[in-house]
Parts: sequence; structure tokens; C-alpha cells
Amino acid sequence: MSALILEPQNKVAKRSAAIDFCTKFCAEDPCPKYIFGRNVYTRSVLEHIKVDGVIDDFTSETIFHGVPIRKTSYVENNALILIAAGGRPLSAKKQLDELGLHNIDYFSFLKYSGLKSLTPVVFNEQFADDFRVHEADYEWIHGLLADETSRTIFRKLVSFRLNYDLDDLQGFSAREPEQYFEDFLQLAPAGETFIDVGGFNGYNSLEFIKRCPEYSAIHLFEPEPENYRKCMEALQGMPNIYCHPHGLSDKKETLRLEPQGSGSKISA
Repeated sequence: MSALILEPQNKVAKRSAAIDFCTKFCAEDPCPKYIFGRNVYTRSVLEHIKVDGVIDDFTSETIFHGVPIRKTSYVENNALILIAAGGRPLSAKKQLDELGLHNIDYFSFLKYSGLKSLTPVVFNEQFADDFRVHEADYEWIHGLLADETSRTIFRKLVSFRLNYDLDDLQGFSAREPEQYFEDFLQLAPAGETFIDVGGFNGYNSLEFIKRCPEYSAIHLFEPEPENYRKCMEALQGMPNIYCHPHGLSDKKETLRLEPQGSGSKISA
């Protein structure tokens, strides 16, 4: 086994409990069944399983794809709840655990439900196949990291993407505004250079400037014309900023871009 793959804690017991939960959730068990959250994963499960409701505490809507929307306070104590939160799954699980409600995360459900046509986790498609083919490259990247904090984060993320075990995410939190500017990077107020690949609307470059006001330079790459215009407006008048109306690659070529805001992608 690769040194990057962490051995799950209490592996046998956790696997047995997850299989038992999935078996009851997928069968015509008399327990009430709910899905926590509304997204593509929820819709995917609803194609296979009849549930009593979808949980959303922050909406005034009452129906989701023909299923009643309920508040957490409505849910019976003996209910089975599938957490369909792709983002912030630890927060969702903590909320349900504190209420004493029996739950399982979508990652475990993917592993143990036996349903083959569920929607895969976005951003994790075919990761296991890629890792098997390029394991030596992942080990190489791990070896390039200069501090133990970065190496630990890298190992935990690789392991989570392979094992789908939420324990690998313990210690992480949702901190999108700080995601490129963690404290352990020890950025200096002066002399730093920032490469903003996929500038979108210039937000991250502005965040960099807040932290490093006496920066050396910023190079921003944004191929989508409307996003590029927003970057130019946001950074107008600031010194040593170089905005490039291109994508960034290891080779020069012409490609097509499908603009979808922050989800823009290369398209055929």
C-alpha cells in the first residue's frame, strides 16, 4: 500500500455499520428515510429510492422533485438520514450527531449502497484510476513539499479521495476566502509574487494585495473576455500587475472555452 493512503480507523466496524445502514436505507424498511440537502446527489438518490422527505432548514419551498421538504425539527428520532452534502459534510454530520439522528454521508453511501448509477462526487471523478496509473507521480509531488503541514494535508486528501472516509477530513474546515493564503505559507508583506491562474473577477489577487501590500508583482491569467474585463476593472491603477488574456499551459495552442462563471472549462 502506498504511504499516501492512510489506514481507516476502526475499519471493520465502520464498514459493517455503513453496510447495515445502506441495506436498510435501500430496502423497504419501516424506518422513516430522509436526505439532508438538495443538489445533484439528492436527485440521483431519488431516482432509486423512495424517501419520506428532503431536509432543508433554510428554504421556504415545500417540494423538491415531488418529495416534501422538511425542517430538521420535523424528523423522527428513529429516522435514517443520508447526508447529500458534497461541501461541508463534517458540519452537516456534526449537526445531525448532536441531535442524536442516525445518519451516513454520501461518500460512504457511494461505497456501500451497491447502486452503480449514482452521481459521482464532483471534482473526484476517476481519481482512483488516475492514482493507480500515476502513483509514482503523486509520491514525487509529496516529496517536493517543503513542510510537514503541507505533506500531511496532501496525504489526507489523497487518502480521502481513495477511501471516502470522512475521518481523513478531520481538522479541515470551510475557509474559502483563505484557501490560497494559509498562515503556514508565512507570506511576507513585501517582495512576494502572486500567479493568479484563472483570475475570474480578480478577487484572489485583491486578497493577496491585502496580505502583501508591498508585493513585487502579480501575473493574472484569464481567457474568458468578460471575466478578463472584470479583472482589469478590479485591479485598475495598481502597480506591477500584468493581466494576460490567455489560459496558462505547458504548451502554446488554441482551445475552446465553455464559460460557466467559476466553473468555466475547456470544451470540444
